Amino acid sequence: MLQNNYDVVVIGGGAGGVAAAIGAAQAGKKALLVERSSYLGGQATHCSIPTYDGFFTRHENSEQIAGGVASMVMEKLKQYRGCGEPLRSPWGNVMFPVNNEMTKIVLEELVMQSGAHLLLNSQLCDVVRNGNTIKSITLLTDGDKVQITAQAFVDASGDGNLVYLSGAEHTSPDVENLQFGSLLTRFGGVASEADVSPAALRAAIAQGKAAGITPLSKDSGFAMRIVGTEDVIAILCNEKVNPLDADSMTQGQIRARKQAMAYLDTFKRFLPGFEQAYVINTGPHIGIRESRHAVGEYALTGDDVVNAATVDDAIARGCWPIERHTSANKMQVYTWIKDDGYYEIPLRSLKSINIDNLWLAGRIISCDSEAFASVRVMGTAFLTGHAAGIAASMKNTSTENDIAAIQCELKRQGALI
Repeated sequence: MLQNNYDVVVIGGGAGGVAAAIGAAQAGKKALLVERSSYLGGQATHCSIPTYDGFFTRHENSEQIAGGVASMVMEKLKQYRGCGEPLRSPWGNVMFPVNNEMTKIVLEELVMQSGAHLLLNSQLCDVVRNGNTIKSITLLTDGDKVQITAQAFVDASGDGNLVYLSGAEHTSPDVENLQFGSLLTRFGGVASEADVSPAALRAAIAQGKAAGITPLSKDSGFAMRIVGTEDVIAILCNEKVNPLDADSMTQGQIRARKQAMAYLDTFKRFLPGFEQAYVINTGPHIGIRESRHAVGEYALTGDDVVNAATVDDAIARGCWPIERHTSANKMQVYTWIKDDGYYEIPLRSLKSINIDNLWLAGRIISCDSEAFASVRVMGTAFLTGHAAGIAASMKNTSTENDIAAIQCELKRQGALI
């Protein structure tokens, strides 16, 4: 039963939020996980993203750098046959394929088993502060407004909603330079022998554009078979949207769905094996890569990422390269990590600079625009979320003794740091 007071409250039920709630609960604290939709998973399940990225290094002898809650998720998905074996993208990155529907079930089970309380269909709408401390939050449900107090809070909302409402320092999106959002499209009726490589997509799209099919944004894209099916999911429909502007999101998602139908027309005509294809679904939510950026005690930099930096207060590892989506029609651009290894993420990047009991998880942790293009992926979000949940369950300051205690508890819970 929902209570009015918790040790730790986590806002956002994506990878970072799930890991934060489980981490806090496993540390013996009373934790609440709040999610505004009717299921967990964040971008993975909202946007039908078929892989978790950031679990394995790109090195030829790939190393798993994700432990703790991330490992729990991987193992449970394997038990339920909700994932595939790790695979390499056309660019050499190692991805972990997942079935989105099984992901919802697995995440729910793990949260409930941890002892954390899960509250779906609940929207954060207000925050009360006392000086530099968050005292309470208000949640809006279809039935009522509910006020919750806690000792510490974790913002894993992706858009930094708790950061914003609490007055924590942050930067707003630079709309002109935001990374593009993508609406994923799931195609059924695709022949098993169909070539869905970037080269095959590029050739078909070129023919479609030459034939006057519109609207088509990208010249090529990434597509793969969905675990346990013959269906194909493709990242093609690019739109520059402001995720904090409802009108921008509305128009962008309408345009993206029109693109999905145009790509279907293109592939049915010009991509062998797609003659009987049809659209099963889109999204359902356009995939947002960038929104607010919180300001923490230290901003992770692009140099830290590419040079595989190590730090004394490491609480997680990042291994996904800097990946920029800055053009409507072009493929993503990568900057690789030194030796295809990993960098360490400092606790300081998870601690709000001006709110004493607020911790950060997922894509809103403190970093510059270059580092952000690496840390935003969901595999890394599991790791920063796990650390944020444990940090929130302990003292609210990142002193040397606290760092050692947080690192010790992370290791006890199976994290790799």
